[in-house]
Amino acid sequence: MSGWRQARAIGLLPGNVTVVVPTLLLVFGDGPDFGWGLGGAAGVAIALLGAALIGAGFSLWLWTVRLFSRLGKGTLAPWDPTTKLVVEGPYRHVRNPMITGVVFLLAGEAVLFGSLSIAVWAAFFATVNHVWFVLGEEPGLERRFGDEYRDFKRSVPRWIPRRTPWRPQNPS
Repeated sequence: MSGWRQARAIGLLPGNVTVVVPTLLLVFGDGPDFGWGLGGAAGVAIALLGAALIGAGFSLWLWTVRLFSRLGKGTLAPWDPTTKLVVEGPYRHVRNPMITGVVFLLAGEAVLFGSLSIAVWAAFFATVNHVWFVLGEEPGLERRFGDEYRDFKRSVPRWIPRRTPWRPQNPS
């Protein structure tokens, strides 16, 4: 898998969503307010919470991108999708961990920078992705992967992780 394929998909999609748009919102919008205007330990605790959310979201997102490349033989981009259904790692618990990771990252940025506009952007991003998954992505995955995806869809929740990892009945 070419590094350029991955870099292009990452730069165009999550790069814009998590870096470009939040930067524009901070520069032309509400500006950063580390600790939400609270001083001392409370402000530091809020900043640390934001940093922890960013770290967790980025780690989850990175894990899923690597799985898409290594196991799925594709990228996160709709124009260069995986050729194999990925049902390993976090996908054993939730169907859309990549988007969950991006939402955690955005939530962390909103908390860290004390930005209501980034929080609204995160909510908008989550809503648009939910609609896209229901109306576009999931029907497309059913057409591409058939019963394998339908079994996965029946067994693994879309957004709220299941406690125990799912195992396919007939792994490929």
